[in-house]
Formats: sequence, C-alpha cells, structure tokens
Amino acid sequence: MFPAPRHYHGPDWPRPPAALPHSMLHLPPNNARVTVAGLVLVRQRPGTAKGVIFITLEDETGVSNIIVWRKIYERFRRAVIAGRLLRVTGRIQREGDVCHVIAERIEDISPLLDSLLQPGES
Repeated sequence: MFPAPRHYHGPDWPRPPAALPHSMLHLPPNNARVTVAGLVLVRQRPGTAKGVIFITLEDETGVSNIIVWRKIYERFRRAVIAGRLLRVTGRIQREGDVCHVIAERIEDISPLLDSLLQPGES
C-alpha cells in the first residue's frame, strides 16, 4: 500500500499524492507540504485546546503527529471522526526534535483496509 522506503535527498522526497513513510518525516524542510497515511491510533480533543484535535497515525515505519485546526476539522469532520485509515496532506512543523503535520486535507481511506487481505490469501 505504501511505497517501499528509499533514501530521499533534497527535492526527490515523495510529494502528494504519494505518502511519505513516517520514518522519513525528518527529511523534508520545515513548512514543506507532505502527505502521510496510517492507521489512527489516537484522537485527542483536549478541553484546553480551543477546538484543536490531535491525531496520531501509524504506518509500518513509525508514527506521525497530526494537528487539526477547527476550520479543517469542520471541513473534514466525517473523516476525522470515523476514519480508521487516514491520508493527511499538510505542512511539516518542527520544534527541536518534535515534528507535527499541520493538516490541510484529510481523506478517509479506510476502505483500503478491506483490500489488504483478499479471500484465499493469508
């Protein structure tokens, strides 16, 4: 489902619509637009966050932290609430060793989970 990890340098790292493996989020420069995809591990909506939602996604290479501002949440509400497998396009934001993706577009790609194991396959 995800491209095999390769070593990307400079402008050759995957850009939308391809999904960047989470283990490679350290490669694009700060504020670069990237797409990540993964299983939803956690959705958090702290009362003190003023409408911000935090999502943790996991792929086979690691986890990514997604920040969903209220305006984006309202636009992609169904995917944020119900999605089990999400593809998120947004901007990289780094502070020290902490990396987040600030969501701009959220897609529920959960139906792809059904195609992972077709009848007769193990």
